[in-house]
Amino acid sequence: MPYTITLEPDESRAVHDAIRRGIRGADPSDVGARDYQPLCLALRAADGDIVGGLVGATMWAWLMIDGLWVAEALRGRGHGSGLLARGEAVAAGRGCRGAWLGTFDFQARPFYEGRGYAVFAELPGFPSGHTHCHLRKALTPSPPAGA
Repeated sequence: MPYTITLEPDESRAVHDAIRRGIRGADPSDVGARDYQPLCLALRAADGDIVGGLVGATMWAWLMIDGLWVAEALRGRGHGSGLLARGEAVAAGRGCRGAWLGTFDFQARPFYEGRGYAVFAELPGFPSGHTHCHLRKALTPSPPAGA
């Protein structure tokens, strides 16, 4: 039976979903419940405009932060720290024991290190002349509200 590899013009939701289903179906049972839950926080101005936020997910008792952003005009006022702390608190409430993220040497590495994150891996040359850094931080799981 012949098979072909196709280059999709855009990220196809169908392809993405099929790959995710296949990966989840291959997860060994001895790693515990996957318990994937998206996490999305928005920093909104009084008029409702989004001026910052944090996106990620919790899974296997870890917070995975995909992105944290605050509009440039609002930086240095504690909004980034507040978003990060809120994300960590939500994750701890979900039973997470750690947080993990990636950033570049020209982006927010000092910001995260100043909030207790430590580099555990680096990818030099990504992009050329720079380094992509993976950071982690221990979290203390908290019992769910009402427990």
